[in-house]
Amino acid sequence: MSITSRWIDIPAGADSFEGYLALPQSGKGPAIIIIQEIFGVNSHIRAVADQYAADGYVVLAPDIFWRAQRRVELTYVGSDREKGIGLLQKTDVGLAVADIGASAAALRAMSEVTGKIAAIGYCFGGRLAFLAAAQRMLDLAVSYYGGGIQNSLDEAAKIKVPMLFHYAENDHSIPLSTVGEVKERFAGRDAAEFHLYTGTEHGFNCTDRASYNQHASALAHGRTLTFLGERL
Repeated sequence: MSITSRWIDIPAGADSFEGYLALPQSGKGPAIIIIQEIFGVNSHIRAVADQYAADGYVVLAPDIFWRAQRRVELTYVGSDREKGIGLLQKTDVGLAVADIGASAAALRAMSEVTGKIAAIGYCFGGRLAFLAAAQRMLDLAVSYYGGGIQNSLDEAAKIKVPMLFHYAENDHSIPLSTVGEVKERFAGRDAAEFHLYTGTEHGFNCTDRASYNQHASALAHGRTLTFLGERL
């Protein structure tokens, strides 16, 4: 399936930031916001956006770190990893969530978007997807190993849209007790879905990481597509 992609400007008050836009072969469809990890809209995040565009969605991956450094693109080890952590520490989470809202508004203004808008976030992006859902910026949200959600659990009660959570069994930064805390806040709510991937580590979806797990990545992608397909 042929897709097209380009960088676009996203209005943000008196300023603007960029996002990587990938369009499906049909040129239109429901929309997905892909929310980066701490490594920027790098080649992996762009590949994820392309993958969902090939699945028939209009996909936008916004540059979340633009206030500190525009178009940062990092690898997952060494000094790049340390730089990503530094950028995260400089990031105002409230402003980053507002950028998700701005991305959703940009998508809603596009003639190519014909349906609802979802967000899929990874690690830090998973937390932003959770927080953006609480702010009612999205029609549904997916969080892959969202780091720090346990520190914002009061936001869970505000989430009225369907939400899907993917967690790794052996995540060094998200222990199973934390997963349990998040799951407990959604108990009895049919719209929330949780999956734990046995034997996996943080970042299992990323082909560029040593922790990549093909089986879990494929299974999570299939579950995400089912979740989106039933609700978008």
